[in-house]
Amino acid sequence: MKKIFYGLIAVLIFLSCQTQEKITYALIETDLGNMKVELYNETPLHRDNFVKLAREGFYDDLLFHRVIKGFMIQGGDPDSRDAQPGAPLGMGGPNFTIPAEIGQPHFKGTLAGARKPDTVNPKKESNGSQFYIVHGNQITDDFLDIMQTQKNITYNIQQREIYKTDGGYPPLDMEYTVFGRVVEGLEIIDKIAEVQTNPSDRPLTDVKMKVKILE
Repeated sequence: MKKIFYGLIAVLIFLSCQTQEKITYALIETDLGNMKVELYNETPLHRDNFVKLAREGFYDDLLFHRVIKGFMIQGGDPDSRDAQPGAPLGMGGPNFTIPAEIGQPHFKGTLAGARKPDTVNPKKESNGSQFYIVHGNQITDDFLDIMQTQKNITYNIQQREIYKTDGGYPPLDMEYTVFGRVVEGLEIIDKIAEVQTNPSDRPLTDVKMKVKILE
């Protein structure tokens, strides 16, 4: 009887392990340091697309072409590879979009899909390759209260604490798909955010990237 009991326990443990989703991580290497990113299982379309492009080498040697301190750092435009200094960037992509999977807040270090404005993109679909990583600032309860009223959303206690301590950019909440977060290398976002940029927010000195999926 004991053998049957322990056998059932072993089967249940095995099935439990099988049902737990594997977490996928990516390494974004830059000239200023590396960032390890967790890709969310709650946004499988964005996760799988990012993994596919990274494994194909799509992101290698692309630039963080748009950098705004206190807001975000953006990259993934294929036109940025070998782009001439000062050339306008930000319109390129792989000629497809990703359906919106909106829901996660924009804390500092979150990874999200860039997209065209609502006027031409009412479904809020993400660009097929361009992404941004939130820099942001520390947020007050009063500002979060304003966001709740404007956006008809509710921030729980934990979300408020993260916004107040780590910071982020809540005006983007419920507007763009957040599909990951930096789990190591938050300081690299600060370094990139500090670089000098031109009037179009492109860094004067290129900040290149390589993206690897960590097996």
